[in-house]
Amino acid sequence: MTAPAEKHGQIANSPQQYRPYPVYKDIGVEWLREIPVHWEVRRLKDWVTINRSVLPETTDPDFVFQYIDIGSVSTGVLTKKPQRMRFAASPSRARRIVREGDTIISTVRTYLKAVWFAQETHDNLICSTGFAVLTPDERAVPKFVSYLVQSHPFIEQVTANSVGMSYPAIAESRLGSFHLPLPPLPEQAAIVRYLDYVERRIRRYIDAKQKLVGLLEELKQATIYEAVTRSLDPNVPLKPSGVEWLGHIPAHWALRRLKLSVTHSTEQTNKRHEHEIYLALEHVESWTGRYSDAGPDVVFDSQVKRFRAGDVLFGKLRPYLAKVARPDRDGVCVGEFLVLRPCGCAMSPEYLKWLLRTKPVIDAINASTYGAKMPRTNWRFIGSMKQPLPPRTRSHRRISGQGDHQH
Repeated sequence: MTAPAEKHGQIANSPQQYRPYPVYKDIGVEWLREIPVHWEVRRLKDWVTINRSVLPETTDPDFVFQYIDIGSVSTGVLTKKPQRMRFAASPSRARRIVREGDTIISTVRTYLKAVWFAQETHDNLICSTGFAVLTPDERAVPKFVSYLVQSHPFIEQVTANSVGMSYPAIAESRLGSFHLPLPPLPEQAAIVRYLDYVERRIRRYIDAKQKLVGLLEELKQATIYEAVTRSLDPNVPLKPSGVEWLGHIPAHWALRRLKLSVTHSTEQTNKRHEHEIYLALEHVESWTGRYSDAGPDVVFDSQVKRFRAGDVLFGKLRPYLAKVARPDRDGVCVGEFLVLRPCGCAMSPEYLKWLLRTKPVIDAINASTYGAKMPRTNWRFIGSMKQPLPPRTRSHRRISGQGDHQH
C-alpha cells in the first residue's frame, strides 16, 4: 500500500509518483494484508451508522419523494434518475432516507456491485430497503467511505459473505462487522482528492472513446447504405428511384416491392427439436445482429414461429432498435419477429439482411409504426416498401465479409 504524493498542492498524476509509507503492520485480516502502521483498523459499524433513519408507516400519504431502487445504481453511478412518487403509491421497500454525504450499498444481489455516494443534496431522497445506508461519523471523510466500500476487495468480501443462491443477500449485522482501515482525516482527504482526479481523467478517456465509437458506427452505417443502394462502383450511372428516402439508385438496378422478392413465413409451433435454437427479442443485439440462444430449458407458454437456417429475422416491435439477424441454424422465435425468406433467386438472404439493417430503411419503417407505448410495424407495410434490387451477382456479395454469429 502506498500514499498519494502531493507537490505544491497538486495530486500525483501516475502510480510511479506514489511514495511508500516508512512502516507497515500486519493486522491479521486476510483481504487487507498490511497497512501503514499509524492507520487504525475498526469495524465498519464503529465509525459508520448503518440505516440511521427510515420513513415511518405514519408518513403523510401525500408526501412526495425521489426513489432509488436497486436497478438504478451501478458501481459509483446512478444509471437512471430517481423516480418521483407519493408515499401512498410507493412500494413497501421505499423506506430508507438518504442524505448528503451518505453512501448506499446494495445488500441484495450483491454481485451487482451497486454502490453510490450522495454527493449533492436531493429533496426527500429515499432508497430501497435492499440498500444499506452508511452515514460516517466525524472520524471519516464521507466520500472516503464510498471509495472504500466500492473497492474490489471489499465488494468481494460482501459477495462471499452473502447467503442464498438465486437472490444472495448479506445481513446488516454481518456487513457492519467487517474490519476496515481508517487513515487519519488528512490522508483520507488526500486519497479522495487523488481518486476524484483519476476518475475525472478516466471519464474523459471513456467519453472520447465513446465519441470515436459513435463516429465509426456512423461511418459503418453510411458505408453499408452506399453499398446496398448505390453499388460498389462510385462511377456507376444513377437514376431517380421515385422513393423519397432512397433517392437515386444505379441505372441498371431494379426497384421492386419487397413482397415480390421475399416471403413472410408464419409457420407456428409449440415445441422445438433438440438441435433448434430459441430466440426472443432480447437475444438479438441491436444493429449488429449478433445473437445468443436462450438455452435448452426454455418452456413456451404460447406458440412460437419456426425459422430455417439462413432466414432473416426482423423485430417488428420497436423497430428503431434494428433487431435484424440471420441465424445459421434452424430454430424457433417469438411472434414479435418477422421471418423473411427470399423467394426465387432475385435477392440473396445476405443482401436482404444488410438492406434491412441500414438506418434509412429502419427510419422509414419506424415512421410507419402504430401504438404509443409499444410501437410496432407489420409485414403489410414492410412488404409494400419499394427496395433497390441489384443483379444477383452483385447482391450476393457480403458487405463486410462477415455474417451473424452466436456469442
